[in-house]
Amino acid sequence: MADSVFMAELTWPAFEAKVKANVPVFFPLGTTEQHGPHMAMNVDVVLPTAVCERVAKNVGGLVVPTIPYGYKSMPRSGGGEGFPGTTSLDANTFSLVVRDVIRSLGVKGVRRLVVVNGHFENCWPSVEGVDLGLRELARDGIKDMQVMRLEYWDFVKRATLDRLFPDGFPGTELEHASLLETSLMLLLRPELVDMSKVPDDGPAKFPTYDRYPTPKGFGPASGVLARADGSTAEKGEWLMSDHVELITQAVKKEFGL
Repeated sequence: MADSVFMAELTWPAFEAKVKANVPVFFPLGTTEQHGPHMAMNVDVVLPTAVCERVAKNVGGLVVPTIPYGYKSMPRSGGGEGFPGTTSLDANTFSLVVRDVIRSLGVKGVRRLVVVNGHFENCWPSVEGVDLGLRELARDGIKDMQVMRLEYWDFVKRATLDRLFPDGFPGTELEHASLLETSLMLLLRPELVDMSKVPDDGPAKFPTYDRYPTPKGFGPASGVLARADGSTAEKGEWLMSDHVELITQAVKKEFGL
């Protein structure tokens, strides 16, 4: 059996040996959510998993299975829950899933953990999950687990953003199913992207508040919040190179690798 950075592809003795060597373990958080008429709904699973895989190879780490369901899609950052196929968890449920995985990994001996978020709305519920997981481990006498928690999209160079958006970066929350994610998917899973179906009903113009229930027409009907035209695999490579380089540097720094 070949060695792999993916925990689920290892035998239990191989995993045990990695844990005893105190390798960093990466925990990607995703969701299943609409990403416009031109992309598959697993974008927020594919992207953080790919980032984790590449960084894990750089630092001799492991990647645990990605959580494929996340906190509720919001109209101003993910299009909203009204789209067919978008399948979400309550914040409490999501936090407890993160807690349980962290607790289980800690009990099994993992001491260096990197939680990598790939879905905008997961940000704060994942903080809660990390806190609860560490609290329970400490209660059981395990107080030496170290955790990094990050959003992979924060790790990009200003020069790259300026190159991608010469007229100004619209912001991560409006990049849902747009240039950044589409370019990364063209790099990683081009068979799941159909550029002929890229919509032209954006960019979204939202007020600085939410509405419940969400009124019709609150956001673009396509679910694409900015612009996806102009996406290329080459641009995806610019982004991925930054993500992997900068996250690798951060992990090495924080864990003394």
